[in-house]
Amino acid sequence: MDPVVVQHAEMSTKTNGTCCSNKKGPGYATPIEAVSGPKESLLYVTCVYSGTGIEKPDYLATIDVDPSSPSYSKVIHRMPVPHVGDELHHSGWNSCSSCHGDPSASRRFLILPSLLSGRIYVVDTKDPKAPSVHKVVQSEEIVQKTGLAYPHTSHCLASGDIMVSCLGDKDGNAEGNGFLLLDSEFNVKGRWEKPGHSPLFGYDYWYQPRHNTMISTSWGAPLAFTKGFNPQHVSDGLYGRHIYVYSWPGGELKQTLDLGNTGLIPLEIRFLHEPSKDTGYVGCALSSNMVRFFKDPNDSWSHEVSISVKPLKVKNWILAEMPGLITDFLISLDDRYMYFVNWLHGDVRQYNIEDPKNPVLKGQLWVGTLLKKGSQVVAEDENGNDWQCDVPEVQGKQLRGGPQMIQLSLDGKRLYVTNSLFSSWDKQFYPELMQKGSHMLQIDVDTEKGGLAINPNFFVDFESEPEGPSLAHEMRYPGGDCTSDIWV
Repeated sequence: MDPVVVQHAEMSTKTNGTCCSNKKGPGYATPIEAVSGPKESLLYVTCVYSGTGIEKPDYLATIDVDPSSPSYSKVIHRMPVPHVGDELHHSGWNSCSSCHGDPSASRRFLILPSLLSGRIYVVDTKDPKAPSVHKVVQSEEIVQKTGLAYPHTSHCLASGDIMVSCLGDKDGNAEGNGFLLLDSEFNVKGRWEKPGHSPLFGYDYWYQPRHNTMISTSWGAPLAFTKGFNPQHVSDGLYGRHIYVYSWPGGELKQTLDLGNTGLIPLEIRFLHEPSKDTGYVGCALSSNMVRFFKDPNDSWSHEVSISVKPLKVKNWILAEMPGLITDFLISLDDRYMYFVNWLHGDVRQYNIEDPKNPVLKGQLWVGTLLKKGSQVVAEDENGNDWQCDVPEVQGKQLRGGPQMIQLSLDGKRLYVTNSLFSSWDKQFYPELMQKGSHMLQIDVDTEKGGLAINPNFFVDFESEPEGPSLAHEMRYPGGDCTSDIWV
């Protein structure tokens, strides 16, 4: 490989046009308008063979989620990528509601970063039911031009560019992480952040243009987390506990917020959808706290713990106490409800956040756990009594693993859930997933009084896939969703 010559790039100077034109761009003018958008009929999910022992390419599955369709709750198309060992993970659109004012923009291409190989696949969804690979951005080119590897979160920008957070350098060192810019033709432009302004660790990010701010989070060093979770690595400083405040779109690191022991391994981050709001949340996995961040009167940013999930005292496990492990969360488009999952404890939660400072628990549902009856892991209550959980069945199948990724319908009434986190962590904590693969659930949501219930008519079982059991991770709708759209 040629020597790395890091390129830094500016965002395109293209504006997002005007919302007064007769023809609109992709997405919706406002989050509230999106709530009234059409009901989802298709869903894309990244499916992984990497790390499972099946030497086949990962693939993008298309799921029929239209209850009136004869193929409802079935995989109707599989798009394998050209290579083996990628670990498809998260995804994002080339254009979203940030481009709504640009009639020349189109939400057609899905960006699929490969967490392990570093490749980025561009998927053409012109035929929504049968996507195809449009382009492959090779990892060698990304490394050569930017030094970046382990790509994770992809967001479209109002400029037409695409930004991808990257978690390390090619050797798995966290010090090499930063933000990759692709242009509208999916060519590598360079790094977004200013030289010398890279975060300590990388993971997720969300930008809020009306506050000239982007905030990113921190998982850990790839050389640590790719091998599974070792508690010693936390003590060794190989996992994050900070969030990073950047100027937007300038790319200058303005503030580093140390979340301390209450914010160990901050993963997913979401601002409230209303773009004038200056508050949001970050789910801290290991501490199992939901942390709220907000702007102070002096234009600096502060944080506080809003929700705490109490760890459970356990036996026969790697630690004496088991955290809930908040691995994913989202906010409904009307900013009324927050949903998050505890991957290890096994519950999905619904909170009313109309008062962002004081979330109120409105719904809770267990859909899998490490503590299921028959498991070697046993919990102990306050009186010293041992206990384990019953795990529900759907269509005669006992649920396995724990809830991991979630996606909400635009109207907020249907919550889709998968159960794979990352292949090496799945193998460590839920080895059953290696033999039986993932499944996908749909949870009915009461948006009036609050409450969650499993839809017994929907169950996608990835155990019976043609190439063998696969691990299903992140989900997207062709028309946009609660975690891909950002409003300018």
